[in-house]
Amino acid sequence: MTATASGPPVIQTDGLAKTYPGVEPVHALRPLDLTVRRGEFVAVMGVSGSGKSTLMNMLGCLDTPTDGSYRLDGVEVATLSRNQRADLRNQKLGFVFQGFNLLARTTAVDNVMLPLLYDRTGRIKKPRERAVEALTRVGLEHRLDHVPSELSGGQQQRVAIARALVNEPAVLLADEPTGNLDTRTTLEVMALFQDLNDAGITILIVTHEPEVAEYCRRVIELRDGRLLRDEPIEHRRDARRDLDPDPSPLPPDA
Repeated sequence: MTATASGPPVIQTDGLAKTYPGVEPVHALRPLDLTVRRGEFVAVMGVSGSGKSTLMNMLGCLDTPTDGSYRLDGVEVATLSRNQRADLRNQKLGFVFQGFNLLARTTAVDNVMLPLLYDRTGRIKKPRERAVEALTRVGLEHRLDHVPSELSGGQQQRVAIARALVNEPAVLLADEPTGNLDTRTTLEVMALFQDLNDAGITILIVTHEPEVAEYCRRVIELRDGRLLRDEPIEHRRDARRDLDPDPSPLPPDA
């Protein structure tokens, strides 16, 4: 863990469970106790039907549990109304998706500004300036006015990450963020996530790729709605180093 990962819990679940009713009820998530502290970088793994999407939907305040409790940055989520959950989601969470989910005819800076339009607290001042800062943070200060079709897949994902960061969330939730990317672009995105985590941002990534999980600091694995594994990654791979596996200078006559 990073030095900041010893801080207070930003995610705390106690007996969190989800059952879908029917003739044969589906136990999508069995009672789960989970603590994620500020500054952690966690991979959530599991095969299709393991419960990882159900878990992320509840952690993302997109769905409510059948049983148990969930506290996000100290706020009990289960008792909130739909509007209250939406406000909490906008204030405390940033989302990154496999498909980028950018508006096709909208510039990068305007895509990043979108979450700020839903802020009803008035806490966000100068939204365009905040969006430019977020894009600069992910290395796209020179692509502010480009629409998605003018950007590579990796650049589009960086725009999506900037959009997730613009509200300064307590947690960044990423759902298969490298699923549409080639190997090198995957490394670039994971290097960016590592940089953000080193700066103290709490990140949870859903991935089915063990190679991607190796760049995180902790792995949680679900199976049939149950927690199968929860352990630190002792020897985390460095995506920045893997991007340039042989940094030695070329000989003078090369």
